[in-house]
Amino acid sequence: MPVFKRADAEIHYEVRGSGYPLLLFAPGGLRSQLAFWRHSPSNPDAPPPWMNPMVDLAGRFSVIGMDQRNAGNSRGTVTATDGWHTYAGDHLALMDHLGHRRFHVMGGCIGATFCLTLCEMAPERITAAVLQNPIGLYENRATWDEAISGFAKTMLARDPTLTEDVIRTFGRNMFGGDFVFSVSREFVSRCRTPLLLQPGTDTPHPAPISAEIAGLAPNLEVQKDWRGPAHLAESIRRVTDFLTRHTPSS
Repeated sequence: MPVFKRADAEIHYEVRGSGYPLLLFAPGGLRSQLAFWRHSPSNPDAPPPWMNPMVDLAGRFSVIGMDQRNAGNSRGTVTATDGWHTYAGDHLALMDHLGHRRFHVMGGCIGATFCLTLCEMAPERITAAVLQNPIGLYENRATWDEAISGFAKTMLARDPTLTEDVIRTFGRNMFGGDFVFSVSREFVSRCRTPLLLQPGTDTPHPAPISAEIAGLAPNLEVQKDWRGPAHLAESIRRVTDFLTRHTPSS
């Protein structure tokens, strides 16, 4: 995998296909990495219920996948001021590095929140977004406490200069809020970016959060049944059609 170096991070990424650029954010929470499009983070031996857009969309788009900082092969600093904006900075810098001013985004799990963060921070750059299995806060606070606990264990073992206080503050910056954590309901209600929602149904990806997104966003389509294998082909077709319709003509 090629490596994009920033002052505080090294981002491993991969590009497949050709055409209009599509930036991917894989499932996996804070472990979000390219490999999780191919297999589930929770069960590596089982095929995931989602498409692999690195393969399934590469015939139509230039698809860019990546390991998020401190996931997979990517590395980066962690400070008490880091949060969703830090990841968004990586995403925009990577696309600048690749020469793409405007682009589509698609994210699964935590990736849906990465997408919405960019829609708020750089709306002039994001031409369409696919939100697959969005995370959010709904009777699942323990899920996000456990995510930070696991992240802390990994990072403290890797970097002896880090402290538990820094990790805790970072965790609050990431998951201390509500809804989808990075943006407000008010923002989603006025977001003009075309969105395609593939709703979540389980504890980390609560159905009520997807329902709220669907009820708020003014420029949104919903594909209710999208999980494979029964709906895999239709999911690929629907995502391809949605992104193609919203690809700028010039």
